[in-house]
Amino acid sequence: MRRQLLGRIIEPRFEEILMLVTEELARVGYDDGLASGVVLTGGSAILEGATKLAERVFRSPVRVGNPLQIGGLVDAVNSPMYSTAVGLVLQAVSHGEAGMVRTANGRRFGEMRNRIVEWLRDIF
Repeated sequence: MRRQLLGRIIEPRFEEILMLVTEELARVGYDDGLASGVVLTGGSAILEGATKLAERVFRSPVRVGNPLQIGGLVDAVNSPMYSTAVGLVLQAVSHGEAGMVRTANGRRFGEMRNRIVEWLRDIF
């Protein structure tokens, strides 16, 4: 598929998602703008032109967020695709909740984390 055709398909959908976010922000009382700006995370944040489109929709500065404060597998997770997941894990750890969090099969989060780290090391 040609890149131009793919762009004509993706751009309106991405803009639609950003407009839905704008509507939700207005609904919760942030309709007068985001003075500090917006941080895009997730795989779509690395799409060419994503920040420019988001700046146009939000009428605010936009930057792409990368995971911070991580050690060990920095190269493996140093992408906006992992920002949300890394942020949620760091939030749980900083509040001392990681030991209390259990997976669906009853394992503690720390055990799950160790298995994920081992799996990522094997891949990368």
